[in-house]
Amino acid sequence: MALEAWYMEESSEDKKQFVPLRKLEELGVLSWKLNPKNYENDEELRNIRESRGYNYMDILDISPEKLENYEEKVKNFYTEHIHANEEIRYCLEGSGYFDVRDKEDRWVRIWIKEGDMIVLPSGIYHRLALDTGNYLKLMRLFVEEPVWTPFNRPQEEHPARKAYVSSLVPLEAH
Repeated sequence: MALEAWYMEESSEDKKQFVPLRKLEELGVLSWKLNPKNYENDEELRNIRESRGYNYMDILDISPEKLENYEEKVKNFYTEHIHANEEIRYCLEGSGYFDVRDKEDRWVRIWIKEGDMIVLPSGIYHRLALDTGNYLKLMRLFVEEPVWTPFNRPQEEHPARKAYVSSLVPLEAH
């Protein structure tokens, strides 16, 4: 099953306006559905890592029992920010939400579940939240050395943000 995504309206949760995958792709968000039970030997994951240059990985368990300074870290994950590099996450267990800003600065909530791999482009405003299960086990992938430096909003002058915004503007016809 593909990722589920919807606009986060200030009004009722009962009337979700779903966002199609192509809309996420227009924002630069990529996704795959993989087999989390076989991630150590998954040929598709190996191909993705090789083709995109993801040569470093680690595992992050987000739960009150497994993550040191849990409350503080969850609060930081939920603070709206960007990164200078892509954010690549593969959900091995549990579920949660990546919220991203669309072109009109509206929140789009992406529900990731076991087997979902997501790539957020550098410069996109986003945040991470746990769902009611309160548990998420993620594989974090990186190009080169791991860098997870959040730049909290506003960051309109950050080079990654400028590059991202310019990538969203359609080129004029000549």
